[in-house]
Amino acid sequence: MDGLPIGLGYLSVSFTFGIMAANAGLSVLQAVLISALNLTSAGQFAGLQIMIAGGSLIEIALTQIIINSRYSLMSISLSQKVDKDMNFARRLFYGFFHTDEIYAVAMGHKGKVGHIYFLGLTILPFIGWTLGTGLGAVMGEILPVMVSNALNVALYGMFIAIVIPKVKAEKSHAFVVLIAILLSSAFRYVPGLNKISSGFAVIICTLVAALLGAWLFPIYKKKEVPDGLQ
Repeated sequence: MDGLPIGLGYLSVSFTFGIMAANAGLSVLQAVLISALNLTSAGQFAGLQIMIAGGSLIEIALTQIIINSRYSLMSISLSQKVDKDMNFARRLFYGFFHTDEIYAVAMGHKGKVGHIYFLGLTILPFIGWTLGTGLGAVMGEILPVMVSNALNVALYGMFIAIVIPKVKAEKSHAFVVLIAILLSSAFRYVPGLNKISSGFAVIICTLVAALLGAWLFPIYKKKEVPDGLQ
């Protein structure tokens, strides 16, 4: 149930990727394999542009490392929430399915996250992402450009649906989100800062916002609460 809305959102977003891949000359199978073996929207769109431009494998690899390096931070955070049954082999396996939306939903899940829950959470998003790519590659030449471009809105709607409930429930979450928005805007519009790649900008925004949130809104375990703060 938690993975269903993510899967539907991925279906529409990957539809656009399938259209772009087909227009770039890739076959339906090639487009589907890219989505099935990568599962990263920003990375795939960027990688496709490099392929279209005739870039090298090294360029593609470096681009993917920069764009997707934010997942290392998310994985460190999520590793504190998984239960004891999430052994090393399972962490490696489920790490492949670790996306922004899956991370957000898993972190919002009450209690520890087990491998059975994480499996259920990832199945529909993976199916939606690969299926949408295939449909987009097949139907790309049929749908008007206006319709295919409008499908990108689903990704932003999905982010909003994940973030807003947490922001409304906790002022600490609202503060961290606000700081991240301000920093992200600075990296977009401030001269000098807008020269930094989007991948590094995301990492910097994440670290600064998270550190400020941890400093101003610390979470203590009962035995660690200082005298006078109980």
